Amino acid sequence: MQPITLYFHGSSPNPWKVAMILEELNLPYIKKDVSFTEIKKEPYVLINPNGRLPAIQDPNTDLTLWESGAIIEYLVETYDTNHKISFERGSEAYFHVKQFLHFQVSGQGPYFGQALWFLYQHPEKVVSAQERYINQVKRVTEVLDSVLEGKEYLVSERFSYVDAAFVPWYEPVPSVSGNAIDLEELFPNVRSWLERVRRRPAIAKILGERDKALAAEAAEKK
Repeated sequence: MQPITLYFHGSSPNPWKVAMILEELNLPYIKKDVSFTEIKKEPYVLINPNGRLPAIQDPNTDLTLWESGAIIEYLVETYDTNHKISFERGSEAYFHVKQFLHFQVSGQGPYFGQALWFLYQHPEKVVSAQERYINQVKRVTEVLDSVLEGKEYLVSERFSYVDAAFVPWYEPVPSVSGNAIDLEELFPNVRSWLERVRRRPAIAKILGERDKALAAEAAEKK
C-alpha cells in the first residue's frame, strides 16, 4: 500500500484528528506541512478550493478529499474493514457514530475556533463575542458530559473514531476559556473520557507530535 498524503499545519486542530485515524488504522501516510500563508494560493487551492486544512490524497484509490469529517468517514469505510474503530454498516451504532461526528464538525470545531479567534486573534476586543463563544464551549462540553454519564465512550461502550475526533479541539481549551472551564470540576465525565482516549498509543503518539510541532512553531516566531 502506498502512503496517503495528509496536508496539515501544526497549529490547526483538524488535521490532527485525521492523523489520529490514520494511526489507529495503521495506515502508511506522510504529512505535508502547508503554512497559513499558502493555503489560499496555488498549488494548494487546486487540492482544496476552500483553502482550509486538512486535505488528503490517496494514491491507492486516486482520490483527493477535503473536509475533516468526510476524510474520516472515507478512511474508516475504505480501510477499517474489520471495524476496529467503526461499526457495521446499517447498525444502530453506525448511525450514532455519524451523529456525533456531525456534532463535532458543526458544533465543537466552529465554536471552539471562534472562541480562539475572538480571544487571541481578533484585532479588537469584543467582550460580547468572547463571552458568547466561551459559553458555547461550555454548552458543547455539557452535552458531551451528559451523554457520557455512566459510559466510557460515546457509542456502544467501546472506542470508535468519533471519540478521537473530539480530542484535538480540547487540547487548547484552558487557553480558549481563560481558565473559565474547569473540566475536572464542571465536566468530570468529559475529563475522564478525554484522559482515557489520550492514553491510547496512537492518540498519544499524535498528541506528542502535535506538541513538538507547536513548540517548533513557537520557536520560529521568537
